[in-house]
Amino acid sequence: MIKWLNNIRAPIHISRRKKILNTLLVFVFGLAMGIGTKFLDCIPSNLLPYFMEILDLRNFFGRIAIWYLLAVIISIYSKTPLRASVNVFVFFAGMLTGYYAYTRLFAGFYPDRAYLMIWIVLTALSPFLAFICWYAKGKGNTSLVISSLISALLFLQAFSFGMTYFNAPYILEVLVWAAGIAILYKSPKQTAVMLVLSLVFAVTMRIVFPFMFIM
Repeated sequence: MIKWLNNIRAPIHISRRKKILNTLLVFVFGLAMGIGTKFLDCIPSNLLPYFMEILDLRNFFGRIAIWYLLAVIISIYSKTPLRASVNVFVFFAGMLTGYYAYTRLFAGFYPDRAYLMIWIVLTALSPFLAFICWYAKGKGNTSLVISSLISALLFLQAFSFGMTYFNAPYILEVLVWAAGIAILYKSPKQTAVMLVLSLVFAVTMRIVFPFMFIM
């Protein structure tokens, strides 16, 4: 099994000091993102700079597409799949800590329990998903399928579609989808195959789970 995984993508080992530093930086980044997101959420939109109001950044960070993308970036740029698991978990732990600490200390109320539980579950699952995502930057069919699934999830957040309609409600999420494709890019041929497969996966997931991937 290890040999098969290494054939997809080989780990790069770094010193313990770099591991600790990288993980600490990821945690601080997650903490800052959580605080920043809640800070935006607590400010009336008309008090924000005009460009932030037009881009609707409050709702953008309140949806899940950007968090998918950040988790994928942290995962694939980690040096090993285990490091990907640790770093993505630490990122979400930091984000939740910052978000809910700001909510309690400065906003003055307790967060919604149902919403909190969704993020706790996602955080708990994140190490396993990050381990798999790390191999998206590898080679072979397994890597291609993983890349296509990631692209499909981002596609489902960026576009709303059905038998008689197709639109993009949030332009920033279209940019997130495009950024995901750029990050997962390997070669023109492989990227083209990835896009076709991701569309097949996206349509299939929308039919089988019509509401599961809308957040």
